[in-house]
Amino acid sequence: MPKKSERFTTLPAGLLPLLSQPQLETYYGVSDWTVIKWLKKGLPSRPFPGREKRFDLVEVEAWMAEQDPEFIEAGTTAPLLVAASV
Repeated sequence: MPKKSERFTTLPAGLLPLLSQPQLETYYGVSDWTVIKWLKKGLPSRPFPGREKRFDLVEVEAWMAEQDPEFIEAGTTAPLLVAASV
């Protein structure tokens, strides 16, 4: 029987999960301070139980496209694709 970490389930078409802040940092290859700066500038987020926030990737990408290129730090405009391996 495969381990829990080896099980992958594909999402139904059109369904995207909300990302946590660490996942968003990994996706864009930025630090937590950069995401905090983006939040102060209006990065869309959704409340989550506790003090956490979740991010809809479609909303975040639309917000990024509206921003002044000088606001977005060099190297953060193209997201990093990260594959997890265990």
